[in-house]
Amino acid sequence: MTAAGRARHFGLAAAVVIIVLGAGLALAVTYGRAGSPGPGRQPSAPSAAPESSGPQLPRPGLAGLRWDGYHGVQLPSSPAAGPHHIDNGLAWGFADTPLGALLAALNIAVRANAQWGPDVFVPTIRDQVTGPGAAALLASCQADYGQASQAAHITGGRPLGTVSVTEEAFRWAGWSPADATVDLVSAGPGSQGATIRASTRVEVVWSGGDWRVVAPPGGDWGNAATWLTSLAGYTVFPGQG
Repeated sequence: MTAAGRARHFGLAAAVVIIVLGAGLALAVTYGRAGSPGPGRQPSAPSAAPESSGPQLPRPGLAGLRWDGYHGVQLPSSPAAGPHHIDNGLAWGFADTPLGALLAALNIAVRANAQWGPDVFVPTIRDQVTGPGAAALLASCQADYGQASQAAHITGGRPLGTVSVTEEAFRWAGWSPADATVDLVSAGPGSQGATIRASTRVEVVWSGGDWRVVAPPGGDWGNAATWLTSLAGYTVFPGQG
């Protein structure tokens, strides 16, 4: 495969799984090219929807969300819930509310990815990701970026390029003012005009006056992601689906 082909390979994987950008790279490439997972690689079954259990699963208002482009991904923000600080591609400062937790999960997890270069993923993971898998996530991003940037002849820590991803929907798995877990749906283009969806489970914890993402198991977003065939049980972001 040529260097350009390897770069396109990486970009396709990122586009398909992203929020997750980086989750299950080999599976994403196989799925995106063939339109099916291929021999021996069946998509994971979507995780069971949380039972409707009353007030502990919040329903934050979404009408006031603003969407801004980030290298091909539209990311949400709220004047009340954050991020209150956006600088040099980084975003921080989220309210200790359900909407703040949701926006933190999405904005931080997207940035904890090799696609945007070390100026973004290194401080994001260092300062906004916690848990036993954080070091492995950083090492994985560094390795992925090193390989892809070399193949595409990208220097100076620049981003690997734009992607075509829609952050489409979400579903709460748990909520408290100190810890929240949400399933985030990302959609990207597959073969023959098909849309491929993945749901990624992201946990955030309130620490040091802001939300932090808990690194996925083993530092691999693929361990937190499943293929998705239906948006049943999910809340679609306004204007995104």
